[in-house]
This record gives sequence, C-alpha cells and structure tokens, in this order.
Amino acid sequence: MSVSVEPTSVAPSQNHSAPANAAGAEGAEALRPHAEDAFAAELAALAAQDDRPRPARWKLSPWAVATYLLGGTLPDGTVITPKYVGPRRIVEVAVTTLATDRALLLLGVPGTAKTWVSEHLAAAVSGDSTLLVQGTAGTPEEAIRYGWNYAQLLAHGPSRDALVPGPVMRAMAQGMTARVEELTRIPADVQDTLITILSEKTLPIPELGEEVQAVRGFNLIATANDRDRGVNDLSSALRRRFNTVVLPLPETPEAEVDIVSRRVDQIGRSLDLPAVPDGIDEIRRVVTVFRELRDGVTTDGRTKLKSPSGTLSTAEAISVVTGGLALAAHFGDGVLRAGDVAAGILGAVVRDPAADRVIWQEYLETVVRERDGWKDFYRACREVSA
Repeated sequence: MSVSVEPTSVAPSQNHSAPANAAGAEGAEALRPHAEDAFAAELAALAAQDDRPRPARWKLSPWAVATYLLGGTLPDGTVITPKYVGPRRIVEVAVTTLATDRALLLLGVPGTAKTWVSEHLAAAVSGDSTLLVQGTAGTPEEAIRYGWNYAQLLAHGPSRDALVPGPVMRAMAQGMTARVEELTRIPADVQDTLITILSEKTLPIPELGEEVQAVRGFNLIATANDRDRGVNDLSSALRRRFNTVVLPLPETPEAEVDIVSRRVDQIGRSLDLPAVPDGIDEIRRVVTVFRELRDGVTTDGRTKLKSPSGTLSTAEAISVVTGGLALAAHFGDGVLRAGDVAAGILGAVVRDPAADRVIWQEYLETVVRERDGWKDFYRACREVSA
C-alpha cells in the first residue's frame, strides 16, 4: 500500500504585538534569498522562451537548466548571469543525470561551489531548493526518512496525522529534487537509509504498513568533500546509486578572479558594500597568493613553495575579499586596499599556528617581498603577522 504525503502548512502567528522589525517579520528582506527567489526573473524569462522538451515535473528543459547555470543571452535579449564558471560538459553531465533515475553526487575539495551548484540545480529543475538535509555527525535517520508528532503519536498511536515527512519524503511524493549536503559527514548507517530510496524509489513506513513511492520527477543531489574521505566513507552499495561529478578548482587565475569578483559583487550588493571593480587589483593579488600556496609553486614556476594545512579554496578567497570590502566601507575610504585583505589572508593561511606561520613568513620574505608592485601588500601582511 502506498501513501501520498502532502506538504504541511503553518498557521500564521496570532501575536499582533510583535515589533515591526522582529526577526522573520512579514515583508522583511531576506539576508540571503533562496536561488529561486534571488533569480526569479531569470528563471521566468527562461521558462517563457524554453520550447524544448522537459522531463516530467521539471520547470525548465535540460538545455535551459544548463543555460541558467552557465549564463547566456536569450533570443529576446535577456541576459542570464553565470552561476557557475567552469567546464560546460560538467554542468551538462550533471543536468543529464538528473533527467534520468540516477542520483547525482557532486564531489570536490572545499570551496568548489558544490552547495552553490546543487542549490541552483534544484531551483532550476523544481523551482524549490529548500528540500534540504544538512549532513553532520549528528544527523539522525529521521532527517532523511520521517519523524513523528509525539503528541499525536502518544494520543492516538502511529497514524498519517502523526507522521512528519522529511525533505526527501516530500520530494518523493511531489516529484521534486531533494538535496543532501555533506553526505560523508553523516554516519554510515544513516547514509544507507538512502539505498532503498535510490534503488527502489520507495520509502517504507513499517509503523503504518505503508510506503511512499516516488513519482516521476523525483531525484536527489548530494554533495561530498573529498578531503573528508575516511570520515564516513560511502558504502559501495550507496556509491553505485550515484553518478559522481567532480567539480574542479578553477583552471586559470583569470577564471578564479572572475568567480571571486562575481560572487563578492553579489554578496556586496546585499550588504551595501563598495563595488568590486574598485578593488579588482587586490582580488587578483588574493587569488595569486591562494593559488601559489595551494599549488606549491609560484606563478612563473621558478620557486617551489611549501603548502599550508588549509585548503585556500575559492570560497575562502571570496570570504577574504568580502571581509576586506567591509573594512574598506566602514573604516576606510571605500576602496579595497592591501591593508583591508591582509588580516583575512593571514587567517586563511595560518590554520596551524606552528607549522603554517613558518610557511607564511617564508612566503612573505622569499616571494612577496621581492615582487614588483607588491610593497604595500608586503608591509600590510608584515604588520598583521607581527
């Protein structure tokens, strides 16, 4: 016997005495809107001009989903901004996977936009990126399957009314895309809850003698950090249920500068920070430092370097530049300078106070100090490193 699960609704608050600026007040501007809200105009423009075949319950065709992620210009002149800067084939394979009955695993080192890509894929495919399970060491089985309203359970026993569907169950019942973040952080026995869901497209509810069968359109996107291998490795049975797509680090400095600039600009607009173009030179320097220490060699290939313990990812570069822009806006003249990013770089590089500090000091003295046009950067880094 199968059972359908309807999304639960929440009654509006009856407390009319709450202050107008209270957190979550109706009409308040979200600090970070969901992808389907932040890019609603682009998604609507794509849907209006998308005349290609769409899989069951998809909001857009696979071609339009790829265009949404990679960017482009529509026939009516609408510009779709890139959400992911990288090889087109990676996005095409990811989208095509979701159009089949095979789940998608986005794998990569920290900061390669796995979560960002999964959110935008779900937004473009299902129009809803919020059916999310956040993986942690404490994620319980109920987060993937379902839970219970214990008041109802104690009063009336197991019943449909007492069942509280999880995000994956809701996605199965509605033919939508569910997301599981940091899959390898979830305990192995909880991970394996997904095996039946992904292989049989069914979620048993033994307490009711029923099951939820996935309707057409359902699929699942998981992300995993390949630095976490050995934390909770996926079983071979579960790994076979996924098509794995590896998201690489940006191939060139120019590509990484572009990614950092775009994301910082988006974040900065929401925080009323200065425009990115005013600090593009500092962005290039941050990216150069990160890439050289990450790769263990200077850009010209002449000097071998020791790499620190941190990942120095693109996401961390975005964080460093955003923090620098905030310093420039609130304690400077609004223009991003070396002194604004120096402390952020130090914090990103020196994770191990003993070993990483030695590596950083050596890099400053042998590379940064001798580099033309970097004297201000060297002085700023020396000042915060003292």
